[in-house]
Amino acid sequence: MAALNMLHPLLVTELKDLLDAEHQPTRALPRLIKSAESADLRDALEMHLDETQGHVERLAGAFEALGEPASAKTCAGMRGIIKEADEDLEQDADGAVRDAAIIGAAQKAEHYEIAAYGTARTHANRLGRSEVAQILEQTLKEEKRADKKLTEIAEAQVNPQALEGEAGAAARGGAAARARGR
Repeated sequence: MAALNMLHPLLVTELKDLLDAEHQPTRALPRLIKSAESADLRDALEMHLDETQGHVERLAGAFEALGEPASAKTCAGMRGIIKEADEDLEQDADGAVRDAAIIGAAQKAEHYEIAAYGTARTHANRLGRSEVAQILEQTLKEEKRADKKLTEIAEAQVNPQALEGEAGAAARGGAAARARGR
């Protein structure tokens, strides 16, 4: 029984971390949406931004089910992911290359949330808190769906376009170098 007593505070700490991890992207996603060139990418990011409010509401329900106040604890992991995304967007890339960077940043955030929700869900199950586990599972499924959508956009559109742009730039650069060499 002592192990279960130690797991409950850990679950509460994980939920506090998740609450902040959900709040941080609500401030960062609008910048990514504005910077994205691909309409499909913008749509996917906007949809996920809308879903995030539901994630926050569900987390409040999980806290309530545990009899705990819904309060956030700074999520250093998400803060670092967002800081890196901001640094990547400051680079001089545009078009599909910028979109590839946006997808990479968004997927890093998704993977963090997938790991965090999966861990918290497992702990809730272990504690016999199936109602909390179900709440977390619902959000986990949405996070996985968002990640899958980003992968589809990257593979079908953005990455091939980014490679085409690089190949075209390399060809133009090679032709210019050959012309200068004459």
